[in-house]
Amino acid sequence: MKYSVNKVAEITLGFWVMKTCATTVGETAGDLLSMTFDVGYGLSSVLLLSFFAVTLLAQLRSKEFHPVLFWAVILSTSTAGTTMSDYMDRSLDLGYVTGSLILVSLLALILLVWRASLGSISVNSIKDSTAETFYWFAILVSNTLGTAFGDFLADSSGLGYMTSNLLISSAIGLIALGYFYTSISRTALFWAAFVLTRPFGATMGDILTKTPEEGGLGFGTMGSSLILLALLAVLVGLTMRKPKPQ
Repeated sequence: MKYSVNKVAEITLGFWVMKTCATTVGETAGDLLSMTFDVGYGLSSVLLLSFFAVTLLAQLRSKEFHPVLFWAVILSTSTAGTTMSDYMDRSLDLGYVTGSLILVSLLALILLVWRASLGSISVNSIKDSTAETFYWFAILVSNTLGTAFGDFLADSSGLGYMTSNLLISSAIGLIALGYFYTSISRTALFWAAFVLTRPFGATMGDILTKTPEEGGLGFGTMGSSLILLALLAVLVGLTMRKPKPQ
């Protein structure tokens, strides 16, 4: 099915700010459900994947871009990605490295099939239901991959939350420089940035929720989730106040 308008958010600085906020909420809210509420990684993944399915169906059925709906799907992929990554790495005992390798392979497969099917994986204009479906599943896997990679850096590598966050921030900065000063594929840079903003959000979420003794700020999963959700709601609200182009 063809769409008459672009169904996804324009890639601007505001997009990356809101995406980072949403992925940080995904870390804190996913941990809130699976760990603080003791639901467990498996059941939490089932519940959050169901939430993803509901928001995705609503997004696909929509005939135009709705900021609230779009960011609800982003948020659902981020929270589901947190618990799915934890389930793979901890409950299935695959470990962060093996889990990350599986997920990066799956993401590459989705992008390859997407390109082979439609001839392009550009995210600048999604006006086809098939392209949009590929788009959302690539985002779900990339957010899950980002969680596993962030946990590997913060926990297994011994770098800790702050150092890991600074390392990922530096990598994102290099991608930004590549965007402005090189001719590297914009699509490749987008997906690299999209994956890396997830571990940035994951480590930032850990910094917010962990106790000062653990290297965090001690806001807890509940407090951090509420603060970040409120911030995301404000940012989405601001985008909705912009006049529509004539």
